[in-house]
Amino acid sequence: MIIATDLSLARGAKYLIKSSSFTIHPNHKVGLVGANGCGKSSLFASLLGALPADLGNLSMPSSWKIATVKQETPALDRSALDYVMDGDVEFRELEAKLEQARANDNGTLEATIINQIDTVHGYSLPARAGELLHGLGFTQEQLANPVKSFSGGWRMRLNLAQALISRADLLLLDEPTNHLDLDAVIWLQRWLKRFTGTLVLISHDRDFLDDVIGQILHIEHQTAKLYSGNYSAFERQRAEHLAQQDAQYQKQQKEVAHLTSFVDRFRAKASKAKQAQSRLKRLQKLPDLAPAHVDSQFTFSFEQPDTLPYPLLALTESQCGYSNEAIILNDVGMTLVPGSRIGLLGRNGAGKSTLIKSLAGDLALLQGERYCAQDLRVGYFSQHQLEQLHLPSSAIEHITRAKPDITELQARSFLGRFGFSGDQALDKVGIMSGGEKARLVLALIVLEKPQLLLLDEPTNHLDLEMRQALVLALQDFDGAIILIAHDRYLLESCVDEFYIVANGQVTDFDGDIDDYQQWLNDDKKQSVKANKVVSEPQVDKKQQRKEQAELRKKASPLRKQADKFEKLVQQNQDELTEVEAQLADSEVYQAEHKAKLTELLKRQAKLTQDLESHEMQWLDLEEQIEEIMSQAL
Repeated sequence: MIIATDLSLARGAKYLIKSSSFTIHPNHKVGLVGANGCGKSSLFASLLGALPADLGNLSMPSSWKIATVKQETPALDRSALDYVMDGDVEFRELEAKLEQARANDNGTLEATIINQIDTVHGYSLPARAGELLHGLGFTQEQLANPVKSFSGGWRMRLNLAQALISRADLLLLDEPTNHLDLDAVIWLQRWLKRFTGTLVLISHDRDFLDDVIGQILHIEHQTAKLYSGNYSAFERQRAEHLAQQDAQYQKQQKEVAHLTSFVDRFRAKASKAKQAQSRLKRLQKLPDLAPAHVDSQFTFSFEQPDTLPYPLLALTESQCGYSNEAIILNDVGMTLVPGSRIGLLGRNGAGKSTLIKSLAGDLALLQGERYCAQDLRVGYFSQHQLEQLHLPSSAIEHITRAKPDITELQARSFLGRFGFSGDQALDKVGIMSGGEKARLVLALIVLEKPQLLLLDEPTNHLDLEMRQALVLALQDFDGAIILIAHDRYLLESCVDEFYIVANGQVTDFDGDIDDYQQWLNDDKKQSVKANKVVSEPQVDKKQQRKEQAELRKKASPLRKQADKFEKLVQQNQDELTEVEAQLADSEVYQAEHKAKLTELLKRQAKLTQDLESHEMQWLDLEEQIEEIMSQAL
């Protein structure tokens, strides 16, 4: 387990975490949350051994294998599949030893190493690496491509896959969804829920946290405090705590007022001096309580546009793309009116961003018509907008340049609503974090009083508090919204209808995010079926039916075995869920329950091993059946 005892971590002269104690038990999944700059990354660095505790202690079992996502990826000629397989360090070491044993013609050692590779499921590693890469959005063809051929965002996905395949005891993930689209986020949620090690996850995606984690470690006011339950449960507990704190504070303020009044009235009177001195000592001993409040520094809204034309923007029979050789979308028809709240769904690369660029006018239509209302003001947020900020200029200079009639005092007050307080408004863009740049772009958009918002992944660099402020602002916005996001909470809170961008078309989607998950599964099956090139020469139908019957007969015993292992997998999973529920109860870690804890941990290890073994046998049988039945098609 991870045990922090009176832990203090500092960066320079500033303490980020001070005198904090908490315990993270094995196999628990913990979300690490708090405002930007509160110390989340520093705690990660301490867990990795890169940042020693300034005071107190942070310990974990020395035998634990720790995995985290690399921040840099060299331009390697190594294939994507091999690069991900490198994440299983133990397998690569055994592989090297096996090669050496064969070079030395040492048959005995060779047999021993082969058994060791089998024990760590090394021979299924390429299949597991391929599954991870497919889940993260890579195609079968891309698996053989060299690492250096991928862009920065895709290299980060490779690093994520490498961390996931490592069979770590402790997995540390810092904003793993930042470079993912919604499809990959949904897949990663499912993968992490099945992960059997200890997980500490930094994320600003509340739905992702709710679905994956079972505890929240919250850093606030230099204190790290552990809460039971997912993020929604944490919010409820914190609200109750703040309400109690506020009641205590108000009660204390009454006592302070009473004591201060007595001291002020009677300090100079000899007959009352002793009592006044006594009350002064009591006043000095009162605990230092702060008024309860949520430290959100973001309180912005979109101003009411001067006019709201009807319609605002429309595309008619449009063809979107970059040239006649690079057509992305065909026959696009879309009309945006005040109150339109549309979320764009679709796989990565299907054309969602192309559609946004075409709507914004950044990308000229190849065919068709783009109608734009007179004097339409469009608020367009994309990664491109962040890159267009002037690096040598400050936030204030950006605001006054966009709106020359605004005073510096007004600009400071305006920027304060986006978290730029004090001298932060004078910082150059070149030294700003991704989150600060994103907030500045949003501030510039709000300043323009837009009638139409085109938002392409606006939350990538925003923390939870700013995301919540954005949700509230979008909910009150009277104009039209087109939104691409991998943040489910943002989509579900701000969107009324969805469009699917797929197969070169933009179509209405009659459903919600849960329905979209089913759509992804169905679409994947259809794609696999469509990609099968089947040669159908003239055959004897009677002979064909006979051969198919024989194949089904051959597959029948395998099907019985597969069904048996499928039931065992479900049984193992149910029992494991029950055991982990008991392990999630902090009471079981008390000294008097030591025997029960030991038994539960043994049971958990055994069930995890059985689950993995039965699942591998089940999948192997299913592959054999699929191979046999494919011959019958």
